[in-house]
Amino acid sequence: MAQFDVYENLNKLNNKKIPYFIDVQHPILNHIDTKVVIPLSYEEKEIKTIAPKFDINGINLILLTSQISAIRPSFLGQKVCSLKDNRDEIISSIDFLITGF
Repeated sequence: MAQFDVYENLNKLNNKKIPYFIDVQHPILNHIDTKVVIPLSYEEKEIKTIAPKFDINGINLILLTSQISAIRPSFLGQKVCSLKDNRDEIISSIDFLITGF
C-alpha cells in the first residue's frame, strides 16, 4: 500500500456514499495494524482548502478531509488509482484542517 493510493471502500454500511478511501499514512508506518485514510464522497460542495475535488475513474468526488480516520486495511478493496501527483493539494487540506492555514 502506497501513500496517496485510492482504494475501494468495502464497508457495505457506507460504500454507496463513500466509494473510495485515499491512504494518507506514510509508508514508514506500514507495520501498524491500521491505515490513516480520508474518504472520497459524492458530496456536492467543493471547498478547495479542505474538501478539494478529484476525478476518480471519470467521477467527480470530494476529499472529506474533516473525516480523516484510521481503519483496518480489511475495509480497503482494490487499488483504483494513485493521487500522488496531487500530493500538495492533499497535504494542504490536512494542514488546513489542523492549523487553519
